[in-house]
Amino acid sequence: MWGLPIIRVRRALRIIGWGLGLLAALMPMHVHAQTCTVSMTNVAFGTINVLPGTAVDTTATVTVTCSGGSGQQRVCVSIGCGSACDSTSRKMTGPSSSTARYDLYSNSARTTLWGSWQTGYDTAGVQMSVNKNSSANQTVYARFLASQSTDLAGSYTATLSAQPFITYINQGGAGNCPVGTLTASGSAAVTATVSSNCTVGTTAISFGSQGILSSNKDAQGTLSVQCTTNLPYAVSLDGGTSGATNPTLRKMTFSTSTVTYGLYQDTARTLPWGSTTGVNTVSGTGTGLTQTLNVYGRVAPQTTPKPGTYSDTILATVTY
Repeated sequence: MWGLPIIRVRRALRIIGWGLGLLAALMPMHVHAQTCTVSMTNVAFGTINVLPGTAVDTTATVTVTCSGGSGQQRVCVSIGCGSACDSTSRKMTGPSSSTARYDLYSNSARTTLWGSWQTGYDTAGVQMSVNKNSSANQTVYARFLASQSTDLAGSYTATLSAQPFITYINQGGAGNCPVGTLTASGSAAVTATVSSNCTVGTTAISFGSQGILSSNKDAQGTLSVQCTTNLPYAVSLDGGTSGATNPTLRKMTFSTSTVTYGLYQDTARTLPWGSTTGVNTVSGTGTGLTQTLNVYGRVAPQTTPKPGTYSDTILATVTY
């Protein structure tokens, strides 16, 4: 008679114990759901002299933070076109609606473009792995593209926004990116400042070998001036080693002897080229490309000095 109650108690305890085990197994699925956020630092190229036509590199950082979950998280990071782009590259907008080209890469050699799976721009994004309750960083390699010497001076900007920025699935999942239906978004600015600059190069003016200086002896050289697009400039030529204040009375020297000569702006040698701004300098406006200016030299008739090699050095200055 006492055996039956004992059997019933044991069965009841077994049922309760199984129920507690089921609850324990279900709880992680609700308490540890995984969520992720994404942020990206701005892409700042700084101040750029575009005249050499070389590329300028910088970096930014994508940070993904995931909380909850029971393991590593697979995250697919997409960076779309941004505020402007075409089939060639991303673009920043600058003065007078001008543009400057740049792009983003996933490797330091800047050979693999970082794009977006969602929009198809630059083909694909980058896959990251993030441990639970942790953050992971990924470097974004940016390049202001080469051969943009004609860009206007001024500030250029663009905005990278999400379409979405990342997609992910809880607790790792399987398969290659893009995977998952959960998303998170972010944005970052892209900035560059194109500076106003000029460069100048010269070729020598050679009057060659002369005998008696009884007639005009003419020769010609060139100045190569490159200035930022739309930048006004003026080119001056100083008085040479003799410090001549009259551009037509410069002097080449050999030992203690001299030969007087002049430099001019025109083939007729009627417009002297000196260093007084607005009077005898040469003005122009930059195009971003090299502009060639001819310099016309003349040795006027004069008493012939002793034989020798006569020379002078002229300093060409571009003011802008």
